[in-house]
Amino acid sequence: MMLLLDPVHEWDHTRGPADAFKTLVEYGDYECPECGRVFGLLRDLQAHTRGLRLVYRHYPLSGIHKHAQLAAEAAEAANAQGRFWEMHDLLFEHQNAVKQEDLVQYARQLHLDVARFERELKEGTYREKVRQNFIAGVQNGVNGTPGLFLNGVREQGKFDEAHVREILGLPPTNSITKP
Repeated sequence: MMLLLDPVHEWDHTRGPADAFKTLVEYGDYECPECGRVFGLLRDLQAHTRGLRLVYRHYPLSGIHKHAQLAAEAAEAANAQGRFWEMHDLLFEHQNAVKQEDLVQYARQLHLDVARFERELKEGTYREKVRQNFIAGVQNGVNGTPGLFLNGVREQGKFDEAHVREILGLPPTNSITKP
């Protein structure tokens, strides 16, 4: 059993209540197809599940996904303007469009200060923060994406809906509730 060595911090990107019964930490990559699939699943489950907190940490696999690092930096640039989760969602919703010009378009769509956004990407303002997320992932035993930890314990396997519902302690989708 692998444990999350780096606990959730106040600077982590979290969605959901801090006192949630279940906390799912994801090390993810915006160009990873599996992360994109898990994103949609977790978004839907969280919308219908009370007591679930999601934590997102960057783990760009730049050797495989050539725009993943820049996409992660764009999410951080949006975070600096209070719009991390909005940018995060756009990046996963449009995984095949994460080149520089796409990122700038998303910044416009989110009504960010686009000049600041572009400057911070050009200067690599958030490169080190993304790198630190990646290093923490490596230290936590992440070697691919998505790297998921539920309540501090590494989850393995295929992250299809049935498996994710099982690890979250949710009933299967085909379960019938009796009155």
